[in-house]
Amino acid sequence: MASAWTMADPEGYQDQNHNQNQRDIITQSVISIALGFFAFLAFCFLRPRWTSLYAARKKQKNAAAILPELPDTFFGWIPTLYQITEDQVLASAGLDAFVFLHFFKMATKYIAITFFFSLVVLLPVHVHDTGDYGLPNPAPGNHTANSTTAFGANGHASPILEMARSAKGTDTKPTNLMLWIYVVFVYLFSVLALYLIITETKKVIRIRQDYLGSQSTVTDRTVRLSGIPEELRSEEMIKEAIENLQIGKVERVLLCKDWKELDDLVARRMSILRKLEEAWTVHLGQPKHGGNRLLLQASGGNVHHRDEYEHLLDGDNNEQPHINAATSDRPKTRIWHGFLGLQSRRIDAIDYYEEKLHKLDEKIKSSRNKVYKPTPLAFVTLDSTAAAQMALQARMDPEPMKLLANVAPAPSDVVWHNTYLSRSSRMLRAWSITLAIAILTVFWSLLLVPLAGLLSLENIGKVWPQLKDALSSHDISRSLVQQGLPTLLVSLLSVAVPYLYYWLSTLQGMISQGDVEMSLISKNFFFTFFNLFVVFTIFGTASNAQAYFSRIGDSFKDTTSIAFVLATSLKNLVLFYINLIILQGLGLFPFRLLEFGSVAMYPIFLIGAKTPRDYAELVQPPVFSYGFYLPQTILIFIICIVYSVLPGSWFVLFFGLLYFIIGTFIYKYQLLYAMDHRQHSTGRAWSIICNRIVLGLVVFQLAMTGILGLSLAVYRAILILPLLAFTVWFIVFYQRTYDPLMKFIAIRSLTHDPPFGALAHGESRYESETSRGRDVDEDQETGLRYINPSLVVPLEDLWLAKKRTNGSASHGDDGGGEDV
Repeated sequence: MASAWTMADPEGYQDQNHNQNQRDIITQSVISIALGFFAFLAFCFLRPRWTSLYAARKKQKNAAAILPELPDTFFGWIPTLYQITEDQVLASAGLDAFVFLHFFKMATKYIAITFFFSLVVLLPVHVHDTGDYGLPNPAPGNHTANSTTAFGANGHASPILEMARSAKGTDTKPTNLMLWIYVVFVYLFSVLALYLIITETKKVIRIRQDYLGSQSTVTDRTVRLSGIPEELRSEEMIKEAIENLQIGKVERVLLCKDWKELDDLVARRMSILRKLEEAWTVHLGQPKHGGNRLLLQASGGNVHHRDEYEHLLDGDNNEQPHINAATSDRPKTRIWHGFLGLQSRRIDAIDYYEEKLHKLDEKIKSSRNKVYKPTPLAFVTLDSTAAAQMALQARMDPEPMKLLANVAPAPSDVVWHNTYLSRSSRMLRAWSITLAIAILTVFWSLLLVPLAGLLSLENIGKVWPQLKDALSSHDISRSLVQQGLPTLLVSLLSVAVPYLYYWLSTLQGMISQGDVEMSLISKNFFFTFFNLFVVFTIFGTASNAQAYFSRIGDSFKDTTSIAFVLATSLKNLVLFYINLIILQGLGLFPFRLLEFGSVAMYPIFLIGAKTPRDYAELVQPPVFSYGFYLPQTILIFIICIVYSVLPGSWFVLFFGLLYFIIGTFIYKYQLLYAMDHRQHSTGRAWSIICNRIVLGLVVFQLAMTGILGLSLAVYRAILILPLLAFTVWFIVFYQRTYDPLMKFIAIRSLTHDPPFGALAHGESRYESETSRGRDVDEDQETGLRYINPSLVVPLEDLWLAKKRTNGSASHGDDGGGEDV
């Protein structure tokens, strides 16, 4: 008997195809394991020798002080990292890191359970039904049935489809047992996913409410008030209006104003300051190769860090002079003047930039005393967290769009140059970015069509017949081009595109970096899910994209054709997705642990660094952005869900389980020891994660409905429709019930007694584990208040290394360089 899985392929499973697929998977596995093992060994070697990179957060963040020191042995750090508990993660890295790692644990739990049932129940039944072990079919194009599989020659349903429709009573009909198992396990795995979402969400909410409810930082007591009418646009009037609501006393109000002129002056001053520092560095003499560590010393780097850089990158003789002699001529710069700026002359760069800096300083001091036009946005700090939460969860004004209270970001998280944007300007930017995303979506789709064509030798033959013949006679080369190359290109595309989307997110006019991060997660997931999964799945099965475009309209008028295309797509692309998971989990994950990008770019940045400020920025820890890593991980989880019931699911789930186990370990190290993560979103990404998982369940149920319909099990397909309707209802239920608790702090959480047992009064578990209590997410705001830094921050002095009489570099008494 043939299953629904095999009905989509009229030629069935062939021994040759099995051997070919096994060879493809083995080839991809060997390459990925070799790459990953090399990166892992390189990391183990460099980790104790380059602690300023691989233990940057541990060395520079007080919040990481409670973490255990990792041994310097080659593999000794692994068990120590494994033994770090969730409480230590929460106390050290905050809610965002806790939520991120908790998703990996939930995904691991789900995939482990589904893998068990797939191995114990689904695989034996499939073997009994079809006689094979669910190994994936080759990608389309290894035979000539593709162009007539989903569509006939004239755009009508193909004879194959007609045969499938009339297959009742023939030997191609799947057994009733297999069809009922499909239905049962669709329900079982869907209910399991929803159950885990509910239970893990309750756990995250409990920890989040307890975590935030026992602290009272400036951020917790502040609301962001927008839509302020003109008659209330003064700090005194806002304070009076809020206090008249009798929700609490107002400690401070910052009414945002149009500070664009001042912010532009401060930005220009920093640019001129950098140019002046570079001119002085050229005049005083640049360090030779071994002198790089001397400017690191001038930039504030400690002796241990300088020794690391000496051993890693310098390697010169320490006895030779480290500073070149001062240049005989002071550096020059070219200025343009005259009619239309067409004339130029070279002048002394130091004098020129010092004069410009002096003039800018005077302008900034004058601008700080100006009165600026108020905007309809203010940060209102109340006397208690409870008062702030009541303001957030209530409507202050009976008129729409007026006096809207929103959660305030941390002071250091505010994007101040966006606070004075008008509402219309912000909406225009949002719609413009949305339009740009739509255009890019079409562009990525067109870009992926030829990439999907690499999965088919028939497509390759139409463009390059000689290459098809060469690949057909060399199995390893065929495997690398047909399976390895597409997965690699998709992986590289998923790494590069988020940088573009991050830039677009910064242009959207959002008030905080945390909002930019959440927006990046949504944008990047849309690209990852729609372009790399939906579009690639559709076009990955078409041997002729042009024919697909011309016939797709007529075909989709027939719902059976849609089901056929869906079944064929899932079957034919299982090998591609297995290879993608193998490459991502076994091959590329260790390179993230190695921080390959930072390691590869460091020598380039070191060559370009000239001033102590450049060197100080060079030794800063890399920043971990959840928007870059989370969407792709959610996609891998959705792929595991979609393939969890289909034959060959044990293959997908096995490598998916390895992916999440390895990923948990790697990201745990990066978040705790190596990378900085600054945004203050207090775990809001959890709601995004759960909503996207439910979207994956909807795709899973639709796919199984189509496959059962194609198998002529119409009544069994109808049985899945109530589950589909329930899942859609669950999305609404979840957003109404659980999302508010992921955004606000419940009033009861602010008043309960400490729930952690034998702790001092007023002290919580996390307060006992950190030197500053539960304000791990607030470490950037310590000692700060809501104020535009351009108004109050002291103007920076020059940061220069100076020469000692023995020819070595020196720096100022504060380690910051010489002030000029």
